[in-house]
Amino acid sequence: MAAPRFVTLGDSLTEGLGDPVAGGGWRGWAALLADAVGERPGDLELVNLARSGALAGDVAERQLPAARALAPRLVSLVVGANDTLRAAFTIDRVAAALDHAHRALSADGAVVLTACLPDPGRMLGLPGPLARPLARRMRAVNTVVHAVSARYGGVHLHLADHSWVADRASWSVDRLHPSERGHRLLARGFHAALAERGLAAGPPPSLALDGPPPTRTGSAVWMATRGTRWVVDRCTDLLPGLLALAVQECRYGLAGSGRLLDAAADRATGTALAALSDPKGAATMAG
Repeated sequence: MAAPRFVTLGDSLTEGLGDPVAGGGWRGWAALLADAVGERPGDLELVNLARSGALAGDVAERQLPAARALAPRLVSLVVGANDTLRAAFTIDRVAAALDHAHRALSADGAVVLTACLPDPGRMLGLPGPLARPLARRMRAVNTVVHAVSARYGGVHLHLADHSWVADRASWSVDRLHPSERGHRLLARGFHAALAERGLAAGPPPSLALDGPPPTRTGSAVWMATRGTRWVVDRCTDLLPGLLALAVQECRYGLAGSGRLLDAAADRATGTALAALSDPKGAATMAG
């Protein structure tokens, strides 16, 4: 009889970036978790559909149909950070995509793993006027993930609240993807959440590293190759809009009314979640 499947949806975090394997490619938290859920490694078949750069809409439109066709027992739905780094970010579209995916997977009988994510502006060490708009967006995404996971009874990991998130050693040279240690900690966090529900039979993934830690040389090589391209892509797409948000941030800050920006973001998030309660509204946004 075929082993039950664990299918992972999302972006580069779940694809495994930051945890390289010998000969090329990535391992990541999902592979570490898959080997620890069953009584023995291999009891759970992993199919990793996550792809670098994926947005919430990409997951709902492209990855979700492939996942459902595999009839998985366990699915991870971790996405949203890339959305916050796009000029065209709107929380209602992110909410609709996440709700559509989670609803479909839950209806199929799969156990769905979700996680709230750390603020990318803080991880990148951006100055306040640039970091605060991104933090606002990430808070909105996390609020939606919390609500959608609770709505469908998912297994949620409060990743953004974990103490190791602030430890530089837990992150790779780009500061946006976990290092091997970070991936191991992330896998252990999901394992603990599954174990609380009686859904993990094996011991938690080990924290013993089998690869080299990030180095200054590695950081320089990454920036000279992939990093430069990443920065250029994000600057082309995000920077003009982010600079406008930063100017707005400074203007409101000087007037002592920065709380109005927070309130506006909270209202937008509330409106997006309210639309999900209306099946007709949710179907419109998902379409």
